[in-house]
Amino acid sequence: MFHRGFLHHVAEHLGHRGIHRGFGRGRGHHGHHGHRGGGRVFDHGDLRWVVLGLLAEKPRYGYDIIKELEERVGVDYSPSPGVVYPTLTLLEEMGLATISEQHGNRKLYTLTPEGVADYETNKPLIEGIMARISGGDRRGPPPSVIRALENLMMAARLRLRGGEPMTDEQARAIADALDRAAREIEQI
Repeated sequence: MFHRGFLHHVAEHLGHRGIHRGFGRGRGHHGHHGHRGGGRVFDHGDLRWVVLGLLAEKPRYGYDIIKELEERVGVDYSPSPGVVYPTLTLLEEMGLATISEQHGNRKLYTLTPEGVADYETNKPLIEGIMARISGGDRRGPPPSVIRALENLMMAARLRLRGGEPMTDEQARAIADALDRAAREIEQI
């Protein structure tokens, strides 16, 4: 049969599309760090490290951080201002960042010496998170495989939901087609 870990990842992707930990735009509630088609982008607490890492590169406005995250994560991920700005405020309250310039509502955040030290101490962790989110999580199935699985599941659901009862011959034909696909994949 399929590799169990692969199936688990695919089942998680298909069963929880759009339902992830983190903040997502337009969700209307707190608790989501944004989404990328399938699977969560940030584990709990990761976003704080990522923002710290982005500020270590150069001072940034909150909007710049949102755009940078969109570019680095890619696909359909869109970080919510509702979590990025509170994260910046948290770093400021922790003494790790400060507002170096302000133009109206636009605040330029810069790391404090304590923030730089915190970054250097946790640099391996932060770089690991950055590598994981950049360009998508390479450990997951390729998008083409996900698409094909979704097509298969949709076709099966539509056929099984048909208005007329399925004959034994039709049921066997569908089961045979699914079994053939499983056997072929096992042999790849």
